[in-house]
Order: sequence, then C-alpha cells, then structure tokens
Amino acid sequence: MTSREYHYKVQIFYEDTDHSGVVYHANYLKYFERAREQIMGAAELVRLWREEGLGFAVYRADISYHEGAEFGDELDIRTTYAKESDYRLIWTQEAWRPGGHKPAVKALIHLVCLDRDKQLKPIPPIPD
Repeated sequence: MTSREYHYKVQIFYEDTDHSGVVYHANYLKYFERAREQIMGAAELVRLWREEGLGFAVYRADISYHEGAEFGDELDIRTTYAKESDYRLIWTQEAWRPGGHKPAVKALIHLVCLDRDKQLKPIPPIPD
C-alpha cells in the first residue's frame, strides 16, 4: 500500500547553486531528507531515538536528474512511501519546478530502521 502524496516547499537560494546558477546535485538529497522528516515528524524521530533507541538509515538511493532547478525557484517536493517489508520503507520523491510538466529530479530512497547497535529492527508505525 502506498501513502497519500505529501508536498513540501523548498525555496532555492543562491547558496544552493553551483557556479552556473543551477542547484548543486547533492542538495536534492537534503531537500528529500527534509521532506521525509516533515512527514515523520521531528518530535517523533527524537522520541524514537531517545526512548526506544531506534533510528533510520538510507539503505539505497536511486536518483535521476532531468532538469536543474535554478536560483529563485520554489520547488514542490512530492513524496509518497510504501512499506516493502517489516524492515524497509521505499520513498518515491520528486522535485517539481514551477510550471513543470515532469519532475526535475526523481528519487527512490530505501530506508531501514536500526537500533543503537546498528541492528536491523522492524519499521515502527509512521504517522499519517
């Protein structure tokens, strides 16, 4: 089962770009991470770590770049997730430019849940 689609806005600042004025490729991973954190809730992530010793790690990231966002753009990060197993969530994330007809960047991010000893644990419920 796939979640509903979530939206997270990202304003592109000059510091996000490279010498050509296009967003530096690695920054999209930051934007996607922020969007996932917004969905899961920072307070819940802190609670999971402090009280249960659980955290998330990226197991795999597949990313495709189709069009570079530019200084001044406001991206719409569109996110859905699906629970592939008791131990893995797959997040589909897309960065859309204003007026875009296709995603500028698309990623499939596989997350796993680990305890403090880096042992694999079942994914806890995600607030929806």
